[in-house]
Formats: sequence, structure tokens, C-alpha cells
Amino acid sequence: MDVILFGPPGAGKGTQASAVVDACGALHLSTGDIFRKHLREGTELGLLAKKFMAGGGLVPDDVVVRIVTSRLGDEDAKSGVLFDGFPRTVRQAELLVDWLVANGREVGVAVNLVVADEVVVGRLSGRRTCSSCGATYHVDHNPPAVVDVCDRCGGPVVQRDDDSVETVKKRIEAYHAQTAPVLDWLRERVPVVDVDADRPIADVRNDVVAAVS
Repeated sequence: MDVILFGPPGAGKGTQASAVVDACGALHLSTGDIFRKHLREGTELGLLAKKFMAGGGLVPDDVVVRIVTSRLGDEDAKSGVLFDGFPRTVRQAELLVDWLVANGREVGVAVNLVVADEVVVGRLSGRRTCSSCGATYHVDHNPPAVVDVCDRCGGPVVQRDDDSVETVKKRIEAYHAQTAPVLDWLRERVPVVDVDADRPIADVRNDVVAAVS
């Protein structure tokens, strides 16, 4: 079964993705990895995408979907995949669903992790990262034993630029602008399950597993 996982930054998609994979045996598909592979190997699709990127433009939706679906025919993806944060536009959703139907597949369910904007801001703006080993902390929920010093390696613990309050708010705004139309389109065509993600991880996982099972 093919599953789509939505949710704003900080909603816990990475954490819950593993629950989806365990529940339905889907392959966790990284669209970023697929793009990088095509670019690295200089495939026809990779060169086409690179042409648009080099000009400072967006890669057209049909090219994006062709790159993503190029991975779906691989043996490990034939039994179903988890699309994490994809599709990003209504046109991508249309093209993806058309491809799946043409190949005897379907989106079994789209799971939408719902978290209030202010919760996301608190989660991400409070995140701190060790600049040496990459260990992550949170100023309220998981601070290092010594302020700004990594428990693991002793390196400096800092706030990344993309975790600043202003940057987080811009990311949330972009998510709502891009994703709301996609969810509205999908709701008319496939099962969409909204899951309250502002709860303990285990409770959210139970609902996510129930949705895909």
C-alpha cells in the first residue's frame, strides 16, 4: 500500500514514519535522495532538472513526478512506499495519482499530522544542535547537562539559523500555503486521516498505525 505522510516542520514526521514502515511494510521514500541520485549520475531526468535549477527556476511538476516515479518500479518499492511530505503541489498530486492508477496502485491513505503553529514554533525554536557531532537537544525538554556544551562530545551546542523563531514562522507559512490545497484535493479522492500530533509520541504512533492498518 502507498501512503502519504503530511505534517508541518516539527510535527514529528520523521519519528512517525518508522511506525508507518513497520505497520504496512512500505519503503520510506526520500524524494531528496532520488533527486540527488539523478543529479549525481547525470541521468536524462537529472540533466533536465539541473537545467531548470541552474537558471534559478523551479523544477516543473511533471519533471519532479517523473523523477520520483522512476524509483517506484524498483523491486523494494513495488509493495508500497511512504511518501514523506510529497506531493507538494496539486499538480504533483494529480500526476502521482494518475501514475499509480495506471500501474495498478493507489494511495491507501494520507495521514495528516496536525499541530498548532505555536507548538511547532516552540519545538523548533527551542532546538539546539551540537556543531561538532550533530547531537540534538531542546532548551526545555532535553537540555545538555552543561549549558551549551554537548553531553556526547563536549562540542559547542548552538541554535541553527533555520531554527530561529522568524525562520520557523516563515517555514510554517510556506507549509500552509503549499500543502493546504494538496490536502483539500486529496480529501475528495483518497482517505485522509487527521492525527493530533500534540500528544505523547506513543499515542500519536498508535493512531498513525491504526490509520494505515
